[in-house]
Formats: sequence, C-alpha cells, structure tokens
Amino acid sequence: MSDIQAQFSVLKQTADPLVVDAIARLIEDGEDHELNRVNVIDFARQHGVDEERAISAFLHSARLGLFDLGWNVLCPGCGGVLGAHSTLKALKPDDYHCALCACGYKASVDDQVEVSFTVNPRVRRIAAHDPDTLPVWEYFKQVFWSSGVDFNKESFATLANEVTLDTMELPAGEKATMSLQLPNDFIIIFEPVTHAAHFIDVQGEPTKDRQQLAIMYNRVQAPTGTTTMRPGPLRLALENQAGMRVLPSVFIAAEALHHLIGKRKPFLTAKRMLSNQTFRDVFKADNLSLDQRLQITSLTFLFTDLKGSTALYERVGDLAAFDLVRAHFHALLEIISSEKGAVVKTIGDAVMATFIRPEHAIVAGLRMRAAMDELNKKRGTDDLIVKIGIHEGPCLAVMLNERQDYFGQTVNIAARVQSLSTAQEIHITGPVLEAPAVAEVLKQREIRPIQKQAALRGIADKMVVYEIP
Repeated sequence: MSDIQAQFSVLKQTADPLVVDAIARLIEDGEDHELNRVNVIDFARQHGVDEERAISAFLHSARLGLFDLGWNVLCPGCGGVLGAHSTLKALKPDDYHCALCACGYKASVDDQVEVSFTVNPRVRRIAAHDPDTLPVWEYFKQVFWSSGVDFNKESFATLANEVTLDTMELPAGEKATMSLQLPNDFIIIFEPVTHAAHFIDVQGEPTKDRQQLAIMYNRVQAPTGTTTMRPGPLRLALENQAGMRVLPSVFIAAEALHHLIGKRKPFLTAKRMLSNQTFRDVFKADNLSLDQRLQITSLTFLFTDLKGSTALYERVGDLAAFDLVRAHFHALLEIISSEKGAVVKTIGDAVMATFIRPEHAIVAGLRMRAAMDELNKKRGTDDLIVKIGIHEGPCLAVMLNERQDYFGQTVNIAARVQSLSTAQEIHITGPVLEAPAVAEVLKQREIRPIQKQAALRGIADKMVVYEIP
C-alpha cells in the first residue's frame, strides 16, 4: 500500500467515506485547476454530499498533509485575492488594497476571507504550484480571482475577446511596448502579479496622433493613477523591474467586465470555519495569534446552563450526578455540531457555542430542550433542566487562555439572556427573532414567542427579549 493510500485509509476513519471517495477521485482524475483552491461548498454541491461533512473531510485531509489550507483575503468588489496566507495568524491588521477597484478594505472574516484547499505537491503536482508558468488567463482564474467568482469557459472567452484590448507576458528585467487603439471608454491597465493598476479616462474628440504612456512595474505598490487621453492610437511602454514575470492586461471597464466578475457562488468563509467544530478540534494551533482582533459583523451565540446542579449533586450523590451531567454534555455537544455550530468553551455546567446563522441556533436550542426531556423521561425524574439564551450581533474573534474565543457586548448580552430562564424555556433577542428563517422555524412548530422587558446585569438599558415557551 502506498503512503497516499494509507493516508486515505486513515482519513476514512475520521471522515465520511463517501466524501473521502469523492476527494480521492478528484485527486486522481481532476484537472489541475480543480485541485487548486478547492471551493468546498461548490465541491459538496457538485458531488451531492453534505456541506459540513465535506468541510470536515477536507480539514482532516489537510491535517494528514493531502491538502494545504489557505486563507485568502478577498476584494468585495471584484472578488480578487488581495492576500493569500497559509495560516489565519498571518492576516494583517491593516487594510488590504485592491488596485483594480482602487479601494482599501479591512479583512472582515464574514465574507472577505475565503478558506480553500490546494492539493499538496507531494500528493500531486499541479500547474498552480508554479504560478509563474501559468498562461495569463489561467493566472487570473487560478491565482488572482477567488473560487467565489463564478467563471466558466464561456465567460472567460468573453473576458478575453470582448473585454480585453491586449495582454502581455513580460519577463523580469525586460521592456516591451503595446500598440493600442483606445476606444471611447474607461480603460484599466491591470497587472495581477504585483497588483498594480493605471486608469485611462478616454474622452474628447478622436485623434490620429499617437499618444504615449509609460508604466514601470516593481515591488513597490505605487498608488493607482489616472491619465486622461483621447480616443485613438496609444503606444504603451512597459518596463518590468519587479524581479518576476508580470502580466499587464488592458481592460475596457464597461458593463461587460462588471457583469463577468460580479457573478458569484458560495464559498467557505473564515467566519464559518471559526464556527466549525472540526476546525476548532483539529487546528487549534492555526487559530489567531495573541494580538489579533478579527472583526465579525454578525455571529449568533448560544449559552446554556444546567439549573440547580449543586442541588442535584446533593440530592442524587456525586457519582450519579456526574453521570447525568456527562450525559447532558454529550447530548448538547452532539446537537451543536450537527446544527453547524461549534463549542467555544464549557464553564462548569454551562456551554458557550457559536452558529453562523440564528436559525441554526434556535433549532439547536429546541433540540436541546427535547433531549433533556428524553433523558429525564428515561430516569423518571425532572433533574435535568437546561436554561438557554440566544443573541446575534457583531463581535471580535480573539485568543484568550490559549483558546480562540469571542469578545464584545453581543457575547455579554447572550450570556445574560440565558440567565433569564427559570425552567426549560428559551430566551432570545430581537435580532434573532427578526431573522426570517427563525420566524419560519417557530411557525412550523406552532410556537408563539412571549415578549418581555428585561433588565440585564451590566447592560444599561432594559432590553426587549422573547421567551420561547
């Protein structure tokens, strides 16, 4: 048995065998570009497998060295990769600049950081492992644009034939010229390797005189410039001092270009990855560094606490109580994972968990309550009563006590809302209830929330909360 076959045998012990078989076929038969920056969400759709199981399988395959995990900071405008990192710790705290869009962005983990998987070169060598050898359009597709940009052969043909005036492969240290006929459009001269752009605002009466423009590429990211020119001939002088091959390309910045790069498909975000149980379990060392503070604009927090656990220990004894509490934890943690959530930490008999969407949290809460009823029914008692609170909002992802954690008022409110419960009711906040999918979940179960005014410890103003009876 080869080393790779042995790794797949190990992988099948920790991941869904159907997904593992699909990954093995991809490595064996897939085209080179299909193994570069694999979009796991798209992979799951194409192979008809569960997204969470696909994410888990790729994470375990990365742990075994079959794939390399990548964290790519994206431009929300054009979908270009502004920074490619092998670890989450490498994300910069300052702005990332997109020359193509002439804008700067902070690396929000909500939808601006893509998590992708590239086959390890020891498993299979692909063209993207040597990006300087890729043809220009393959470089754009495989290196510059993210897996979330929905390109196909037809759209790339449109990009090459209708949107592009010219493109060139310019080796390091060389000079070259382009002879162009400028149309009466806004023009972008974009170079994807150094992320350099120059704009030409073409306006006025056409001219027959040849216009001149010189551009030099180097490792210094120069500010984006704009030159006004007239429709007509242009001699574009290019010089490459970047120490690597560059790919200057001249685009017509018209509706066709915006339409092509505006077509998107779902991809695995860093936000979703941080709330994935497999990632938290397997890649603890790949979490944030101590001084990182990643902003998340929207995350759902669920807090639980076991009511009267001290009295429970006194009533049934330490050994029986321990078995009960352990059974309760096992049920809760299994539900959180199956509803696309992740356990951040347990504190005594309490659990703090995160979910990407509030409807996943509310379904998890309802299932937790039912699971406690079932455990109590088996014992013929009502010893296990879990208090549950759910809140959604912005937060910071941070490292606390060598663990990836969350900080902010949203976390505080979620914890306080949980403390409002006196029995097995669930308390949620307005942002959770206002999510259309949450309203649908409650409607299907014929649950009518009860509105309350609540004073939460440490929160200045009273809040409107909702009891889920």
